[in-house]
Amino acid sequence: MHLTRYYMYRQIGAAIGHQLRGKILGISGIENFERWIDRPNSRLVDVWYPLVDMQKLPFEAEEFDVVISDQVISNLANPFLAVQEAFRVLKKGGVGIHTACFWNPIFDYPKDYFRFSPEGLLALCPENIEVMECGGWGNRLAMMLMLIRDPFFRLMRIPDRPGMRHWLATYNDERYPIHTWIVARKCAGS
Repeated sequence: MHLTRYYMYRQIGAAIGHQLRGKILGISGIENFERWIDRPNSRLVDVWYPLVDMQKLPFEAEEFDVVISDQVISNLANPFLAVQEAFRVLKKGGVGIHTACFWNPIFDYPKDYFRFSPEGLLALCPENIEVMECGGWGNRLAMMLMLIRDPFFRLMRIPDRPGMRHWLATYNDERYPIHTWIVARKCAGS
């Protein structure tokens, strides 16, 4: 796992606290979530934006047990609609996981429209959800290193053992988020 996402995926893993199973929709990749997917008891549907538009998902309501969009919603012209669609296709009791960047260089493809704070991700979600985890990771030192040598520092691999790289990847100052995330359960009344 690389520097700017190491802490985020650890927090998401702690929030879900179990293996993900059932019918799982991954929008633009689920490789960062593989360690939590119970493969023998899951059916994965992995689609890629912009080939499949998250703002108008081609699936039935309440079709999935889990919906994951990893670094997608910043690239959408209507992120409100996209998150609404993600919860529409999610079964009651299902889990939605959405990650976004807050501070990053602009991407050229497919488009780059928005940046989201944790509060911004909460504002995208429909009412009547149970927020399991919502946060951001970053710090001034990581931002400075990215400015000096991006993408070298951003893509730096982080070992799970103590050391300078591990400290840098786990030190979080919530005032300086680089990446943000939300993990939420769709409530029965949704």
